[in-house]
Amino acid sequence: MSDMNAANEIIIVYDGECPFCRNYVALTRLKKSVGLVSLRNAREPLGDIGCELKALGFDLDDGMAIKLNGLWYHGADCIHLMALLSSNSGWFNRLNVWVFKNKSRAKALYPFLRFCRNLTLKAMGRRKINQASGPNK
Repeated sequence: MSDMNAANEIIIVYDGECPFCRNYVALTRLKKSVGLVSLRNAREPLGDIGCELKALGFDLDDGMAIKLNGLWYHGADCIHLMALLSSNSGWFNRLNVWVFKNKSRAKALYPFLRFCRNLTLKAMGRRKINQASGPNK
């Protein structure tokens, strides 16, 4: 991959065992103009990406992360940015954009979303990311 393509690549790190996270990432349609999108399952080895996230103090059990233009965003900031980058195609994306394009609304709703994720993972018998394989690999 050339340096130009690497600079334009968007990296999204999410919990591949969480049905909410997995479906959210699958259903969110980012605008074609945003460049390449690389989806990374936080439960698989992340290498340098995991080191970057750990150095920033981002806990993937507290939320997914997105890297855009060399900057990382985590949790509520991540879903807010994804809403800004999303297209309006389909009912899910229109709802997603409407709810999360407002940064205050994203920050207010995110703790509830994280609570639902953690409750669901517990009900499914899944361990948290950092308990399953060490902190951010």
